[in-house]
Amino acid sequence: QVQLVESGGGLVQPGGSLRLSCAASGSIFSIKGMGWYRQAPGKQRDLVARITSGGTTSYADSVKGRFAISRDNAKNTVYLQMNSLKPEDTAVYYCNAYILQSTGWGEHWGQGTQVTVSS
Repeated sequence: QVQLVESGGGLVQPGGSLRLSCAASGSIFSIKGMGWYRQAPGKQRDLVARITSGGTTSYADSVKGRFAISRDNAKNTVYLQMNSLKPEDTAVYYCNAYILQSTGWGEHWGQGTQVTVSS
């Protein structure tokens, strides 16, 4: 059984910063890509940022230059540093990872953490 546990969400004023963390635990042989998605009320879940096991990153255009994704492979943890936050960044943020277990590769999701940007 694999679990992805997110932390770090909350309420922040426009222009502020937050750092999200997501730790994978359980019977894990290896992890390939890890990423963050977000879903605002009434909207679909969209990719925010992804990072490969080798450290190559990609970002949605809306967050380029403001958000930074990183990972600690030794800790099976991915981070999302969010700066210059805007009200339109308000959403539930979900962690995602492709994980190898004894049964093979599978996609896994965290439970989500709420980020609210408001004055």
